[in-house]
Amino acid sequence: MIGTWHGLIIDCANPSELARFYEQLLGYIRVQDEEQWVVIGKSADHPGIAFQLIPNYTRPVWPSGEVPTQMHIDVRVESLQEAHDAALALGATLLKQSSETFWVMADPEGHPFCIVQF
Repeated sequence: MIGTWHGLIIDCANPSELARFYEQLLGYIRVQDEEQWVVIGKSADHPGIAFQLIPNYTRPVWPSGEVPTQMHIDVRVESLQEAHDAALALGATLLKQSSETFWVMADPEGHPFCIVQF
């Protein structure tokens, strides 16, 4: 082993607002809060998700890949419909009801994420 996972960094236009979306989606807390860099997680001593300001941010285009997604988050849920409705209320959009076990959504800045039910 070379190291341990510290975090995932997501480029965006508004770190504070996008962090707020994922805080509510995942039940995480804000562990670092700066104008151009916000980190959320279960606690400050666990791996987190960071949101980094990119002044010329361009939204991913899914599924065509014109602007690549490159990676996305899967969120395990108990009910696809309930998770869908709650995510919509936070500002997400539905991209595709892909199957009976996962749906593809986009956060308010266009990053795809999946809600997954097993």
